[in-house]
Amino acid sequence: MGGLSIWHWLVVIAVAAVLFGGKGKIASVMGDFAKGIKAFKSGMKEEEVDAAAHPQVPPPGAAASTGAAAERPAHDRG
Repeated sequence: MGGLSIWHWLVVIAVAAVLFGGKGKIASVMGDFAKGIKAFKSGMKEEEVDAAAHPQVPPPGAAASTGAAAERPAHDRG
């Protein structure tokens, strides 16, 4: 349990090769990650602007059916 087998060393070498293998590899990965975060934030802002510009209004039949159920006596409700 104390020693590392050949498979452990292969995994460590593979991870090191991926992280440090190419010129600017980490920088390009982090740049892509930052672009994804920026795109996500801009998408969230667009949804907030759309929601503020176009508030959701329930359809005309939905308000009438909810009010009618509340106005009926308890023994009439299904």
